[in-house]
Amino acid sequence: MMARTLYRTLPVVLAAAGALGACAADTAPLPPTQEVEVLTLRIMARPVVASDELPGRVVAFRTAEIRPQIGGILQRRLFEQGSTVRAGQVLFEISPAPFRADADMARATVQKATAAYDRARTQAERLKPLVAADAISRQSYDDAVAARNQAAAELAEARATLRRRQVDLGFARVTAPIAGRIGAANLTEGALATAGDATPLATVQQIDRVYVDVRQTAERYAALRAAGGAAGPVEIILASGATHPIRGRILFSGVAVDPATGDALVRVEVANPGERLLPGMFVRARLPRAPMPAGLTVPQQAVIRADDGAAQLAVVDSQDRVHLRRVQLGSMVGGRYLVLSGLRAGEVVIVEGQDRVQPNTPVKQIPWRDRGAG
Repeated sequence: MMARTLYRTLPVVLAAAGALGACAADTAPLPPTQEVEVLTLRIMARPVVASDELPGRVVAFRTAEIRPQIGGILQRRLFEQGSTVRAGQVLFEISPAPFRADADMARATVQKATAAYDRARTQAERLKPLVAADAISRQSYDDAVAARNQAAAELAEARATLRRRQVDLGFARVTAPIAGRIGAANLTEGALATAGDATPLATVQQIDRVYVDVRQTAERYAALRAAGGAAGPVEIILASGATHPIRGRILFSGVAVDPATGDALVRVEVANPGERLLPGMFVRARLPRAPMPAGLTVPQQAVIRADDGAAQLAVVDSQDRVHLRRVQLGSMVGGRYLVLSGLRAGEVVIVEGQDRVQPNTPVKQIPWRDRGAG
């Protein structure tokens, strides 16, 4: 009877013992979390000159379209297409024969008018003492003086016509108004050049220095101008990523705001030795902003993105624990992000290793060194 009772109560005892063992296991202390090694950097405030990298287009310093001022047949082209020409160099010759004939005709008219003027002047001088002596009527003398004056006017008109014909004859030699590089010729020898033609004979562009036109928001441009242009040069980045060897300067003249976009067209003047910058080329220009006496910057790899794309930094507190902090980033300065808000000077951020830790995780800090510095 006693054995049967013990057999019945044994499962209950074992179940109670298991439950007590489970409770003991639940209340046992967890092993300490192992610290994760990360590379950290203490952020310090320093003077920062930020810049805006904006797209721009290269414009020739001066452009001259070569157009004929008279009409005629092109006889010769006196330049190599794509070469450098000097100011005053003859580029085209238009057949001068008709203009030379016109000049000869005008010269003969001058000679004829000169002879008529000399005769009228002599006649007026001969009649002057006679009218004083009442040998002739006053009307006869007045007619002689009028004839002399008319001959003088006709002579002046003939001389002006001659000068005009000589100018037209000179226009038969089409010259370069500026020095620069000339493009392709739009007409060949034997073609008819017309003074009113919309297509120029060729185009000369001065590109030993060029302009780079960029667009910037009017507010930021106004701040830049209020700061005296930030007194900083402008870097030009080519399409290949290389930097132009000479920096440009901002020109504040002739700036207008586009009412549709609110952008201001900023013109940058750049010296162009070697003619690396060609008109029409797209480049990028780094326009300086007003300097910041105490700016905060972080390395690019320190920035992580939240699910919504917001920028975050892994900040380490005084207890060596990690906290994610949302920040507002500005432009790139020397390969680093400028932090506009969300971070204070003296705080420590994780530069490398933040992907291995979770918030409130203890870490072991190792100072980060910029391998690209120096």
